[in-house]
Amino acid sequence: MRVSVVEPFHSVFYTPHYVALHLGHFADAGLEVDTRTGSGSTSTTRALIDGSAQVCLGGLMRSLDLADRGGRLLPHFAEVNSRNGFFLIGRQPRPSFAWSEVVGRTVMSFTGAPTPYQSMLTVLRRAGVDPARVAFVRDLAPVDAVAAFRSGRGDFIEVGQPTAEVLLDEGFHLAVSMGDATGPVPFSSYMTTPDRLRRDPELIVAFTRAVHRAQTWIATHDAKALTEVIAPSFADIPRAVCERAVGRYLAQGTWARDPLLRQPGYEYLVAIRTSSTRRWPSARCKRRRRAPSADALAAVGALRRSANRDRRDGRAGGALELQRLDDERELVHALGHQLVELQVLEDVNTVHDQENLVAG
Repeated sequence: MRVSVVEPFHSVFYTPHYVALHLGHFADAGLEVDTRTGSGSTSTTRALIDGSAQVCLGGLMRSLDLADRGGRLLPHFAEVNSRNGFFLIGRQPRPSFAWSEVVGRTVMSFTGAPTPYQSMLTVLRRAGVDPARVAFVRDLAPVDAVAAFRSGRGDFIEVGQPTAEVLLDEGFHLAVSMGDATGPVPFSSYMTTPDRLRRDPELIVAFTRAVHRAQTWIATHDAKALTEVIAPSFADIPRAVCERAVGRYLAQGTWARDPLLRQPGYEYLVAIRTSSTRRWPSARCKRRRRAPSADALAAVGALRRSANRDRRDGRAGGALELQRLDDERELVHALGHQLVELQVLEDVNTVHDQENLVAG
C-alpha cells in the first residue's frame, strides 16, 4: 500500500522516520512510503486536507492552531520527538548560561514552525524573564536568519540540526539546548485525518507498528549506527557533522521510546500555547471536548484485535506491547483521537463498553 508522507522540513530531527524507512520496517508492514518535504505552498496540514498526503509529520501546535482558527481537526496518532529539537547559539562562551542574559538582547527566532518560538516564551516566563524585554527577529526564513546571524545581526539564534553543529564548527557557542530547557514534551508526531482513521484503521496500525520497531531499534544503538542507516536521506550533510547532530539528539532523549501520545504531554503543549497566545482554547474547541469519537475507538479496536492475533500466533515483536498499556485512556490518545476531544475519561469501563460496541 502506497503512503505519501509530508514532513515540515528535512532534518535529522526526524531520524525515527528514516530508520523505519531504511531498515525496511515500513516495507515489512506492507507500506510503500514516499516522503516529501513541505514548502510554503504545501504545508503538512494542507497536504492532509487536500488529500495529497495520507500521513504527515509535524507538531501538535500546527493542528491546535488550525482547529483554533475554525479549520479541520487533524488527529495525531504516533509520537516521534519527545523533546524540543532546537538550540540557542550565541557569540560568546556562556558556560553558566542564565535566561536573564537574553534580556535586552536580540534573538533570531526559528520561523519554520510555531512550536519553537512558543516554547521559548514559556521557558522565559518560567525563568522569570518577561519576553517583552527580549528583541525577537521573526521576519526571516530560517536560512536567511542564519545568514544574517553570520553577518553580525543578533546576539543569539535558535536553530535545529545540523545547523547547530555547523555554527559551532564555525566558532559560535552553544548557550542552551531547548530540549533540556523545555523538558519532555510531545514535540512532533504523525497526523492524519478523521476520515483516514475511519476508512483505513489497518493502515494506521501498520504504520504505527513500523514506527515502534524503529523506536525500539534506536533505543539500543549509538549515533554512529543511526547515522549509517539514515545517511542515504542526508547525503548533503558531512558524515561527521551528521553523527554529532544525531549524538546530541540521542544524549538529550529527543526520540520517543514508544508511539504513545500521553495526556500529560498534550496538556503541557496546551499550556505552552495558552501562555504564548493567551487565547486557547477557543469557544468552538471548548464545545467539542467530549468523549472519544468513533474514529478513535475504531482504531483502538483494530489495534487490539491485531495485537491479540499476534499474541495467539506467538508474535510479540510487531505488536505495540499492549500488555504495558493498561490505561485505556492512553490507547485512545495513542491512536489519533481528535485533538480537541482529548478529555480523560474517569470511568475506564465506559471506554471498554464503547470499544466493544465499535469492535463488534
